[in-house]
Amino acid sequence: MLFNSFAFIALLIVTWVAYYLPQLVKLQIPVLIVSSLVFYAYNQPVLVLLLLFSVGINIISSYYIVHGPVEHRRIFASLGVLLNLAVLSFFKYGPLFARTFFKETSSIGEFLVTIPLPIGISFFTFQGISLVIDVFKEKHLKGKDVVPISFVEHAKQIMLFKGFFPQLISGPIVKAHEFLPQIGVKTLKDIKWKSCFKSLVLGYFLKMVVADNLKEHTIGIAFPYFEASSTLTLVNMLFGYSCQIFADFAGYSLIAIGLAGLFGYHFKDNFNFPYIATSFKDFWKRWHISLSTFLMEYLYIPLGGNRKGRARTYINLMITMFLGGLWHGAAWSYAVWGGFHGLALAVERFLGKRITIGNNRCLMILKGLMVFSFVTLGWLLFKLPEFHHVIGYMKAIVANRGGLDAGLNMYLLIYSFPVVAYHALYLIKQRGGFQKFRDLDYVAYGFMIFMIVTNSGSPGTFIYFQF
Repeated sequence: MLFNSFAFIALLIVTWVAYYLPQLVKLQIPVLIVSSLVFYAYNQPVLVLLLLFSVGINIISSYYIVHGPVEHRRIFASLGVLLNLAVLSFFKYGPLFARTFFKETSSIGEFLVTIPLPIGISFFTFQGISLVIDVFKEKHLKGKDVVPISFVEHAKQIMLFKGFFPQLISGPIVKAHEFLPQIGVKTLKDIKWKSCFKSLVLGYFLKMVVADNLKEHTIGIAFPYFEASSTLTLVNMLFGYSCQIFADFAGYSLIAIGLAGLFGYHFKDNFNFPYIATSFKDFWKRWHISLSTFLMEYLYIPLGGNRKGRARTYINLMITMFLGGLWHGAAWSYAVWGGFHGLALAVERFLGKRITIGNNRCLMILKGLMVFSFVTLGWLLFKLPEFHHVIGYMKAIVANRGGLDAGLNMYLLIYSFPVVAYHALYLIKQRGGFQKFRDLDYVAYGFMIFMIVTNSGSPGTFIYFQF
């Protein structure tokens, strides 16, 4: 169910009204759970059984970590993590294992290739892992030594945590120790109307006006269409796709944050102007923040982080980014994309202590352009999962001298401009610009609403739905 569909708007209105009815205030959690199940089951009802199975794993394992025998806590924690990973591996990576290790004509290979990819499985599985680990490490407020709760109450809270519809499909990845303490009775006074309004308007603008229009003009990146395009068009399409993927995913995250706010829940920002980053480390502090902090907290640090020597640090970076890349999709190209970024982080860390540029603005701008170009080039692995297509696209950029498609390039630049302006205005504000025009913020939001109504592209699924 798309956030910009009439079915979702109807579900949202009914849920919101029921949620805040005084007569149903004690049923707020069940109201959200039912709506979340309807939301997830809308297109493929049978897959809601998988969500319930995944939730059940985490309800039982987390409950008995807290309330079971002390000597069995580690066993329940290990089983919880392993079962979460098993579900993710089977449904998401079964086809990849089949293509890699089995002939697709074999009975095993044929079976694995036909396994459906449940929407949002990567996100709600990572949340389950976060829950099990947080409860084991006692990063929660509802342990038996603090507030003993019944199994039924525990089950409702975990169902809400894993199934809450604003972030169920594409995040942000919400950690248990951030979400569980927020569960409680909410009133209209808990809504931060201004921030919800801004998040929703900006999110829908980025998705419906920028991303949905750009997707119509970046189709030519696909094979074999790119072979007939000129160098400048190929470069502009890649630039447009870089803006598209940001607008699409940042838009989704902002909508999710705004929707959660309407029900009294707070999610942290998931994007912080990533395309102004002047280092790869800075980029990953700004892009998909919930994933990068998850990988840092639950993988990189447990591997040893930077505490076990220089060589081990580089290895840990590569492992973390390799697995982070593979998390994005069941194809080796995603793992290569992760390794691509891991290598960049390792090289940057190695050179960082040997090369200093101080506060030289020109060099900082050059570094920023280099990081953006590197990141943009890496998005080819998202758009073209086949390696030879990626190589073919890069060769075409160098070799093609065909005629310029002026109309296509104009539209690419027009719909990419809001992403450029979004980052540029942030930089200007950071340097104290536009102080006299702060009261005109709502003029900008009014303009975005106008564009949403009059100039939205054809509705399309969010890019990160495939993950």
